Amino acid sequence: MDFKDYYQILGVAPDADEKTIKGTFRKLARAHHPDVNPGNQNAAERFKEINEAYQVLSDTEQRKKYDQLRTQYQQWQQRGGRPQDFNWQQHAQQPAGDGDVHVEYATPEDLEDLFGGESPYSDFFQNMFGGGRAPQGARGTPHPRRGRDLEYEVEVTLEEAFYGAKRTLQIGERRIEASIPRGVDTGSRVRLAAQGERGRDGGEAGDLYLLMRVLPHPNFEREGDDLYRELPMDFYTAALGGEMRVPTLDGVVMLTVPPRTQAGRSFRLRGKGMPHLGNPTQRGDLYARTQLVLPEPLSERELSALRELRDTRQQT
Repeated sequence: MDFKDYYQILGVAPDADEKTIKGTFRKLARAHHPDVNPGNQNAAERFKEINEAYQVLSDTEQRKKYDQLRTQYQQWQQRGGRPQDFNWQQHAQQPAGDGDVHVEYATPEDLEDLFGGESPYSDFFQNMFGGGRAPQGARGTPHPRRGRDLEYEVEVTLEEAFYGAKRTLQIGERRIEASIPRGVDTGSRVRLAAQGERGRDGGEAGDLYLLMRVLPHPNFEREGDDLYRELPMDFYTAALGGEMRVPTLDGVVMLTVPPRTQAGRSFRLRGKGMPHLGNPTQRGDLYARTQLVLPEPLSERELSALRELRDTRQQT
């Protein structure tokens, strides 16, 4: 029997906290899930390993038992011991009734269905932590089971996040037309009811969650529902004041700039930011930060006038 290094499988340190383990597992599970990689046997095997590692490391008691086993096994190897001579029996799971495995991502039955009835767990796991399922014949009459929730990462531009968008998603063998609501941000979860895995034995379908990522924009920065942009402003407007055109995501607005405006000053344009997710009639603000630029080209007459102004200022 081969030893399984669950920390190495998940790619986390042995002292990783619960949050790190959970976040790493979810990221890996999404990437290697069979529904996302139909027909890819390597991804399916990787998913099995990831799920098995998480079942142990996400359960306090199971992780404690595993850490003790791991330490003793590593010490055994350092002393030159062979794996086949290690005393596995002292760590083996004692016979019990129903499986006692802590499962979050999928139940053992779900995983068996996913892999055509095969056990989703290795010999190491079943010997050390139990099989994760009830004894053969103990399941009784089939009962309705809800399908699993699925997650799918979607990238959108800032304009698509502003106006809303449509996406055609390929989920396994299904094509789904998804609507992206206005106001989504990186980290937003958009729920598509009953678009996840189909239920079993008459159970309802699970949900599909779109995990949003809004791509960077060349002109706008975003903080929540507020937007920020640079506003190039010439010397004359900064000194004398005037009106400037400010491009926004839904058109151009005119901004009145007062005289003696310093570079770096921010002007707040109310209601010109992003729509609020769930209530697009409410919008954030747009902050235009002035950036001083010199007119091009400056004539000799203009340069002479600026020198005269400079000399006058220095004499006062």
